[in-house]
Amino acid sequence: MKTLSLKLDDTIFDEAENITHQLKLPRNRYINEAVNLYNLFNKRQILKKKLLKESRLSRKDSMDILREFEQLVDEN
Repeated sequence: MKTLSLKLDDTIFDEAENITHQLKLPRNRYINEAVNLYNLFNKRQILKKKLLKESRLSRKDSMDILREFEQLVDEN
Protein backbone atom coordinates (compact mmCIF):
# COMPACT_ATOMS: atom_id res chain seq x y z
CA MET A 1 0.00 0.00 0.00
CA LYS A 2 1.22 3.50 -0.82
CA THR A 3 1.23 6.49 1.51
CA LEU A 4 -0.19 9.66 0.04
CA SER A 5 -0.29 13.26 1.18
CA LEU A 6 -3.52 14.87 0.05
CA LYS A 7 -4.92 18.38 0.14
CA LEU A 8 -8.71 18.63 0.07
CA ASP A 9 -10.95 21.65 -0.08
CA ASP A 10 -12.42 22.31 3.35
CA THR A 11 -15.99 21.62 2.22
CA ILE A 12 -15.05 18.29 0.62
CA PHE A 13 -13.14 17.26 3.72
CA ASP A 14 -16.01 18.25 6.03
CA GLU A 15 -18.51 16.30 3.93
CA ALA A 16 -16.27 13.26 3.87
CA GLU A 17 -15.78 13.43 7.63
CA ASN A 18 -19.52 13.68 8.18
CA ILE A 19 -20.26 10.74 5.90
CA THR A 20 -17.50 8.51 7.27
CA HIS A 21 -18.75 9.21 10.79
CA GLN A 22 -22.32 8.28 9.83
CA LEU A 23 -21.18 5.15 8.01
CA LYS A 24 -18.72 4.26 10.78
CA LEU A 25 -16.13 3.84 8.07
CA PRO A 26 -12.45 4.78 8.35
CA ARG A 27 -11.53 7.86 6.32
CA ASN A 28 -8.81 5.93 4.50
CA ARG A 29 -11.25 3.21 3.39
CA TYR A 30 -13.77 5.84 2.26
CA ILE A 31 -11.19 7.69 0.16
CA ASN A 32 -9.88 4.41 -1.32
CA GLU A 33 -13.40 3.44 -2.37
CA ALA A 34 -14.06 6.91 -3.79
CA VAL A 35 -10.88 6.86 -5.88
CA ASN A 36 -11.68 3.34 -7.05
CA LEU A 37 -15.14 4.42 -8.21
CA TYR A 38 -13.67 7.45 -9.96
CA ASN A 39 -11.09 5.23 -11.68
CA LEU A 40 -13.84 2.90 -12.92
CA PHE A 41 -15.85 5.88 -14.19
CA ASN A 42 -12.87 7.30 -16.07
CA LYS A 43 -11.91 3.92 -17.54
CA ARG A 44 -15.43 3.68 -18.98
CA GLN A 45 -15.18 7.21 -20.39
CA ILE A 46 -11.84 6.39 -22.03
CA LEU A 47 -13.26 3.16 -23.49
CA LYS A 48 -16.34 5.01 -24.76
CA LYS A 49 -14.18 7.57 -26.58
CA LYS A 50 -12.02 4.81 -28.05
CA LEU A 51 -15.03 2.84 -29.28
CA LEU A 52 -16.62 5.94 -30.81
CA LYS A 53 -13.38 6.76 -32.61
CA GLU A 54 -13.01 3.20 -33.93
CA SER A 55 -16.65 3.13 -34.93
CA ARG A 56 -16.21 6.32 -36.95
CA LEU A 57 -13.12 4.86 -38.62
CA SER A 58 -14.91 1.67 -39.66
CA ARG A 59 -18.17 3.38 -40.70
CA LYS A 60 -17.00 4.11 -44.27
CA ASP A 61 -15.72 0.57 -44.78
CA SER A 62 -18.96 -0.88 -43.46
CA MET A 63 -21.03 1.26 -45.81
CA ASP A 64 -18.84 0.25 -48.77
CA ILE A 65 -19.29 -3.44 -47.93
CA LEU A 66 -23.04 -2.96 -47.52
CA ARG A 67 -23.27 -1.34 -50.97
CA GLU A 68 -21.34 -4.24 -52.48
CA PHE A 69 -23.74 -6.74 -50.91
CA GLU A 70 -26.72 -4.75 -52.17
CA GLN A 71 -25.27 -4.81 -55.69
CA LEU A 72 -24.81 -8.59 -55.47
CA VAL A 73 -28.41 -9.04 -54.35
CA ASP A 74 -29.70 -6.72 -57.08
CA GLU A 75 -27.78 -8.70 -59.73
CA ASN A 76 -29.51 -11.94 -58.75
